[in-house]
Amino acid sequence: MVPAIAALDRCLLRGLNEVLGVPNRLIALHEPEFTGSERALVQDCLDSTFVSSVGEYVDRFEAMLAEYTGARHAVVVVNGTAALQVALKLGGVQREDEVLMPALSFVASANAVVHCGAIPHFVDSSPDTMGMNPVALSTYLTTAAETTTRGVLNRQTGRRISAILPMHTFGHPVEMISLMEIADRYDLPVVEDAAESLGSTYHGKHTGTFGKLGALSFNGNKIITTGGGGAILTDDPELAKRAKHLTTTAKRPHRWEFFHDDVAWNYRLPNLNAALGCAQMERLPDFLERKRCLAEKYQTAFSGTDGVHFMIEPKGSRSNYWLNTVRIEEADMKTRDRLLATANDAGYQCRPAWTLLHRLPMFAECPRAPLPVAEELEASLINLPSSAKLAALRQ
Repeated sequence: MVPAIAALDRCLLRGLNEVLGVPNRLIALHEPEFTGSERALVQDCLDSTFVSSVGEYVDRFEAMLAEYTGARHAVVVVNGTAALQVALKLGGVQREDEVLMPALSFVASANAVVHCGAIPHFVDSSPDTMGMNPVALSTYLTTAAETTTRGVLNRQTGRRISAILPMHTFGHPVEMISLMEIADRYDLPVVEDAAESLGSTYHGKHTGTFGKLGALSFNGNKIITTGGGGAILTDDPELAKRAKHLTTTAKRPHRWEFFHDDVAWNYRLPNLNAALGCAQMERLPDFLERKRCLAEKYQTAFSGTDGVHFMIEPKGSRSNYWLNTVRIEEADMKTRDRLLATANDAGYQCRPAWTLLHRLPMFAECPRAPLPVAEELEASLINLPSSAKLAALRQ
């Protein structure tokens, strides 16, 4: 076993070195880049004194997101978790409902479900997309769910299954056409966790726009950033209006009166953050081009290697390659962690995929399907340094 591990170590380091060179400091996993009009727009926002949730940059940022993604409406909020929580509520998720979602996902996906008072119901992933597997989901639902006058029920718990929450893993689109067919068959709304996939499309349609609602994230490590921030995407004007109302403390517009007509949230994105977002959106095409260039370099570097292969964009999709990823052919947690230690010790900040959500203590009792692929992916995926600026190295 030791020689095999050593060979994998050399393979991983050789590929990283071929693309990134020998580090003279730690090469970060994903860093933001501010080389456009960020300072000018943020300064303009400061000069305006409109730095909270009211201001021209909030409206401009929403318009830019809607135009870019093809969604009819975008509502910007303080982070991706808030976007998901409100989107799920608007999608019809109620207290004690269950929401079908991948076990392989960032914890925010499950947290948003619980913030709605609902229960995550974990399903398996696809080895190609790393996201929700429509074939496995369809097979599972034939025995796990039943359609009644109350809606789709979990046969074991008796609770209503009220939504499907796919997540586009590391920016790679899920097979949304097949997934939407399943959702239509069971009359279940789809809320897309597109937090990582701004700039990704499936059959020419942007992620986050297939379902009833979608959610984006602009955290500091995303492809564009507002420091912290997120957005709700929808084609439904009434849902967009409701999203904006609920994220602005449900305050009715009035020149001076404070009247609120619902229990709501103070989730609107500040104008100051939106100014940064507008500048970042101007740079998005360039970021995407350079990230694809970096992905091509990784693909070439790891082609023909034994034991490790590079995860390419799924068929029919165009990925933003938010995080470039390799997969160990023989899934093994000890081997994965050994490779992670080797890479980080050499100055390349690499990380694993997330701990499967059902392994976390607060979700251990949640319902779940068989998860063989998710378990293999957890033990075999390694994210590589993926900042757009790294495409310029070793040229």
